[in-house]
Amino acid sequence: MAMNDSANILSSAYLAVEYVDAVLPENPFQPPLKHAWNYMLDNYTKFQIATWGSLIVHELVYFVLCLPGFLFQFVPFMQKYKIQQDKPETMEKQWRCFKMLLFNHFCIQFPLICGTYYFTEFFSIPYDWDSMPRWPYLLAQCFGCAVVEDTWHYFLHRLLHHRRIYKYIHKVHHEFTSPFGMQAEYAHPAETIILGAGFFIGIMIFCNHVFLLWAWVTFRLLETIDVHSGYDIPLNPLHLIPFYAGARFHDFHHMNFVGNYASTFTWWDKLLNTDSQYNKHMQKQGDKKEQ
Repeated sequence: MAMNDSANILSSAYLAVEYVDAVLPENPFQPPLKHAWNYMLDNYTKFQIATWGSLIVHELVYFVLCLPGFLFQFVPFMQKYKIQQDKPETMEKQWRCFKMLLFNHFCIQFPLICGTYYFTEFFSIPYDWDSMPRWPYLLAQCFGCAVVEDTWHYFLHRLLHHRRIYKYIHKVHHEFTSPFGMQAEYAHPAETIILGAGFFIGIMIFCNHVFLLWAWVTFRLLETIDVHSGYDIPLNPLHLIPFYAGARFHDFHHMNFVGNYASTFTWWDKLLNTDSQYNKHMQKQGDKKEQ
C-alpha cells in the first residue's frame, strides 16, 4: 500500500511538472548558466568534472549549509527555536565532529566519488547543455530520488538499531543525543557506506544528466543538515514538501533512540507505527503548553 502511494505521488509530481513546464516563461538566468556550463565542458575533461566537480559541490554545499546552524548558538534570539534547550552545543563536541567528518569525506566518500565518471559512462549519462532537463524536471527527479532513498534509509537504519549490531556501527552517530547540523554525516565508516548506498539507487533509476547528481547531492545535504540542525525554525520552506519529517521529528530519534527511522518523510514510520512514542511525546508537550 505504501509503495502504491509512493508511485501515485511520483506520478502526480511528473504530471504537475509537465503542466508547470508548459506554462513557464524562459528562465532569464539560462544564457549565463549555459555559457558557464559550456566553458566548463570546453576546459575540463569528463573525469575532472565528474570527480573534482562532485567533490567541490559536496564539500562546499555541506559546510555552507552547516554555517547558519553553527552561528545560531551565538545568537540569543535563536535559542527559543532550539529543540533541546537543556543541551547546548560545545566547541569540544563540534571540533571532534569536524575531525571525523574530514576523515569520512576524504577517506571514505572521496574514493566513492572517484567512481562517478565510470558510473556516468556505464549508464551513458550525458554532460552536454542541450541534454540538461529543465528545473521542474530536476525537482521531480530529486523528489523521486528522495522517495527511494527514504525507503532504503528507513529499513536499513532500523536494522542498524538492532540490539545485536547497534553498538558496533550506529552507536557512533548517536554519540550526540542533541544533534547539530555538522553532525549529519558523523558516522561509522560502515554506516556511511550502508546508508549512503540509498543515495545511488535513486540516481540509477532517475538520472538522465550529470547535473542531476549535483542537484540531488544538494537536496539531500540540505534535508539531512536541516533535520540534524537541532533547531525548529518557523517558515522553513522545506516544510512545504508533502510528508516532510523535519528537525523536530528526527531530533526526537536522537533523544529517544527508538522510532522515527526515516530520513526525509514520515509515511514509513506512520505505516509501521514506529512514530508512536514520538506522537505521545508531542501530545505531552502540547498538554504542557495548554496548562
